[in-house]
Amino acid sequence: MANPVALHFCTGNGTANLNVTTSYSIVQAAIQRARSRLFGDDFIPWKFHPRNSNFEPASNGTKTYIHAVSVQQNATDPPDATKPLAGSVDECYTLSISEDGGVRITAVSSIGVLHALESFTQLFYQHSSDAGVYTPLAPVYIVDSPKFPHRGLNMDVARNYFAPSDIMRTIDALSWNKFNRLHLHATDSQSWPLDIPALPNLSGKGAYMTGLSYTPQELREIQAYGTARGVEVFIEIDMPGHTASIAFAFPELITGFNIQPDWGTYANEPPSGGLKLNSSVVYAFLHTLWEDLLPRVAAYSSYFHTGGDELNKNIYLLDETVKSNDTKVIQPLLQSFVDFNHGYARAAGLTPIVWEEMLLEWNLTLGSDVVVQTWLSDEAVRQSAAKGHKTLAGNYNYWYLDCGRGQWIDFYPSSAADAYPFLDYCSPVKNWRLIYSYDPLSGVPSNLTHLVLGGEVHMWMEQTDPINLDNMVWPRASAAAEVLWSGAKDAMGRNRSQVEASKRLNEMRERMVHRGVRAGPVQMVFCTQNGTQCAL
Repeated sequence: MANPVALHFCTGNGTANLNVTTSYSIVQAAIQRARSRLFGDDFIPWKFHPRNSNFEPASNGTKTYIHAVSVQQNATDPPDATKPLAGSVDECYTLSISEDGGVRITAVSSIGVLHALESFTQLFYQHSSDAGVYTPLAPVYIVDSPKFPHRGLNMDVARNYFAPSDIMRTIDALSWNKFNRLHLHATDSQSWPLDIPALPNLSGKGAYMTGLSYTPQELREIQAYGTARGVEVFIEIDMPGHTASIAFAFPELITGFNIQPDWGTYANEPPSGGLKLNSSVVYAFLHTLWEDLLPRVAAYSSYFHTGGDELNKNIYLLDETVKSNDTKVIQPLLQSFVDFNHGYARAAGLTPIVWEEMLLEWNLTLGSDVVVQTWLSDEAVRQSAAKGHKTLAGNYNYWYLDCGRGQWIDFYPSSAADAYPFLDYCSPVKNWRLIYSYDPLSGVPSNLTHLVLGGEVHMWMEQTDPINLDNMVWPRASAAAEVLWSGAKDAMGRNRSQVEASKRLNEMRERMVHRGVRAGPVQMVFCTQNGTQCAL
């Protein structure tokens, strides 16, 4: 089915009363992007057909044209549609293309409309003769909805700096893959790249250099960019560990800063350092930080991540307000610390998220609203849900995209032999097939699966910067996207076939490349041109 150059979208013929400043504008912008992609992607799928085959419809043959696309939203968006809590917005949609060229999209929400338009664009190919775009798939009828309401990427922007354009390009790719969350791990021990006007020295001294930090305007633009594409961007300020960069501006707040050479006793990575746990000065700092930051990010997100991973007990031997590494001493202080931070998050209308250690290692009493993000095991997912908390999956043995690059730490000759062959802690590389095999519900009993909101695939940046970002994330994250959208099992309860998924992933990679994302290849062209000849 070939399309004319002029393709018309009809909107507003449903029963919904769209919010003019949010939902309506989001849908209108999405329509314009869909139109641009249909005729601008220039994707000729020659890699997916036998070499030198005549796979395209005849350019001078009989054509059925699409003259209009009907887009209908059948319900009014809820008030939080642009920054939804997981599950609060219905993302389902239907898409049909009839044999006579009629196209109809229906959805309950504006987010569903965005998903439908994205699916629509991915049904079409460019004709090599410049005779327009066509789909070989009509008639089509799709009824689609996600398995999980939280489908995210955790992107570390503290260990290496990424320009807003890098983050926005990532948001684009997330939306094409029907992810709906971007978790920005905004600060860490190595740098504080987030401007806090009430505390200007935080980034002024804590960023790697002047200019390598996100201004309030840039952060607002990043979050708004995500909102317009159905990707909620939420922020993590990891603490009380992973906070050494605060010491560049406020050394009095941090204990055990940059202990050398024995940093490994006090931290997972250099520089060591953590917020003091029983200090009125620290609490005054946090008050100023939260009063500045939280109202700004709450305009675009319903979540705020307060961190809590990899807290090293030994650091508190050096904290004059604690002077102990005894869990019994630290735990009540940590409870007060987390309660304080979560109180500010809730006051700003934000739902707190924490790393699993706060619940499972430190046994903190967390509010029933707190989402627990797991990363160490499938058992952590089960345990967090068993304690009644909404939970995010993302086992590092499957969904850590940084793994398998080898050590980023240098070794002196005296220690090199023990470290040989210099593998990182989570080797090997998590290839797309392994990522695709992961089931976020593995080991979770059926009476608790409703508490598993979904999960996130993780991109830590010790060895990734803007040059190799796209290749490190894509297309492997696309495999996680399909698991989170469709589930790890098929309708019969069987593991999904990677042989079937491979063709979809290969094609998705090509589409991303044509849209400006430098995603790595899935297979050589021989495999994509010859069906299952590369399968065993």
